[in-house]
Amino acid sequence: MPAPTPPSDADRLRVRELLGREPQGAYEIVVRRADGDPVVLRNAPVLDDGTPMPTRYWLVGHREHLVVSRLEGAGGVRRAEADLPADEVADAHRRYAIERDADLPAGHTGPRPTGGVAGTRTGVKCLHAHYAWFLAGGDDPVGRWVAEHLDEVAT
Repeated sequence: MPAPTPPSDADRLRVRELLGREPQGAYEIVVRRADGDPVVLRNAPVLDDGTPMPTRYWLVGHREHLVVSRLEGAGGVRRAEADLPADEVADAHRRYAIERDADLPAGHTGPRPTGGVAGTRTGVKCLHAHYAWFLAGGDDPVGRWVAEHLDEVAT
């Protein structure tokens, strides 16, 4: 997995620009483009206001987000779910949740994130979240499926 880096002031501005809003919790940048632009964030499991954050890995790279959106728009969620064994997807959700929950603050007693990738418990919900985890080095069969199918929608 790439080494996470805390965001610099310039990164914070760029992430705000890419998201179109201020992030609501702590994050690190785990994947960057060759020019240093952020591609994938690793979010804290709890937002600044105490709200659980189920999405551990967030795809913020402009180009990457656009292409994955095209794949989703072309029926990618249904196709990935049909192409992949349900037990492999379920195992990915389980491993994702374990990793995310291991980063909960010591002594945390408030609400906890639930579900696996993008907060879902079964199946495929968000190709962006799966691809983000895959790019960050996660063993995600859906993210791998996305990587194998991006050329269908890349222009």
